[in-house]
Amino acid sequence: MKPAPFAWERPGSLAALLDRLAQAPCNVKLIAGGQSLGPMLNLRLVEPDLILDITGIPELREARVEGDTLVLGACVTHADIEDGRVADVTGGALQRVASAIAYRPVRNRGTVGGSLVHADPAADWVSALTALGAEVEIAGRNGRRTLPVERFVTGALEVALGAGEILVAVRVPALPADAAWGYVKHCAKIGEFAHAIGAVRLEPGAGRGRAVIGAVEGPPVLLADARPLFGGRIGADFAARFDPRVADQALREAGMADAVERHIHVTVLARAVAAAGPVPHAKPLPEAA
Repeated sequence: MKPAPFAWERPGSLAALLDRLAQAPCNVKLIAGGQSLGPMLNLRLVEPDLILDITGIPELREARVEGDTLVLGACVTHADIEDGRVADVTGGALQRVASAIAYRPVRNRGTVGGSLVHADPAADWVSALTALGAEVEIAGRNGRRTLPVERFVTGALEVALGAGEILVAVRVPALPADAAWGYVKHCAKIGEFAHAIGAVRLEPGAGRGRAVIGAVEGPPVLLADARPLFGGRIGADFAARFDPRVADQALREAGMADAVERHIHVTVLARAVAAAGPVPHAKPLPEAA
């Protein structure tokens, strides 16, 4: 099957894009890497009148470090991160996630912003960036605003974008030197969408952490305060203190009724905890990539 007919435009600036979005009286879709939109067009799951190609906007392809925050333009690709072409304040945590996304051709074109806006529950960045405490930067004709990723992704394939707004950047906070990062996903085979995702960002020195259970039917299940998972205390012995019953209860409260499904997700989270370790914290690249 082939797409229904549509018009195609490629704005050269963010201002031009926002103006076009405000003026267009028709059904509009944005495209960057096209790894999700392309198949949807071919299957005629979406039939836009106009597609706006955002890859010609320099701001959306930039990456820079602001203090202890990495700012990734929406059109930065998974391969840009995997290959170290952008700065990194997570000691390689982002690189580990990027390198395991789908297949290399997908990583060459797929973008961080596109993945978040598509908001597939099984997508790696949806869970990983939630666990890392990242924020998204949203632009519209009336200005900009930021939201934590967990408030941006509101459901399966649903995000908190208003009319005429676009995601322009992702803001990722640095991992402290003593932080432990663990990320595990379960797939039927390498390259396929995940059936379960577990991610933890733990700071034993500060006694705090976040945990995420992803690839569920809606947005990831976030434990913004992960201490209950570890008997109320996150210390150097966190792996030995992990309590699967707390994770199971969190999934129950999120509406996951099937015990087998909960068991799979809790097991994957337990593996992420067991795999969690310090990141190497190599020096970041220069301020702009």
